[in-house]
Amino acid sequence: MTVDGTIEDTVEKGTELPPLSLRVTRADLVRYAGASGDFNPIHWSDRVASSVGLPGVIAHGMLTMALAGRLVTQWAGDPANVRSYGVRFTRPVVVPDDDEGALVEFSGKVSDVSDAEDGARVARVAITATFDGKTVLGRATAEVVVPR
Repeated sequence: MTVDGTIEDTVEKGTELPPLSLRVTRADLVRYAGASGDFNPIHWSDRVASSVGLPGVIAHGMLTMALAGRLVTQWAGDPANVRSYGVRFTRPVVVPDDDEGALVEFSGKVSDVSDAEDGARVARVAITATFDGKTVLGRATAEVVVPR
């Protein structure tokens, strides 16, 4: 790994990506709603969120997914090196109405390195995203082209 945290030629099974911790605030939810067009009130109204059985306002799942993707793209150096990326949403990130927001922690580990049909060397990365000590994304994986 280079000093800035991007890939170098020593990637192998077991390589750990530099961890990433991010805070998600209600202001972030407002900005994401505007960018995505998803104005579902569970992402901004405590009253509506609790009326449908949620513990409070929750972050958009796709926002959480995008933040986890940042872990991978920062490591990959060039976002074009990411060949595939997918997750399952398992638990919500509850975002309090305060200045601190919700702390979401991301980590990743190379689970396999193989040669693709096109000759590229590809690392499969298992991603972990946790909030309040519990995983919020399941089966989160990315395939990243790495140097030979």
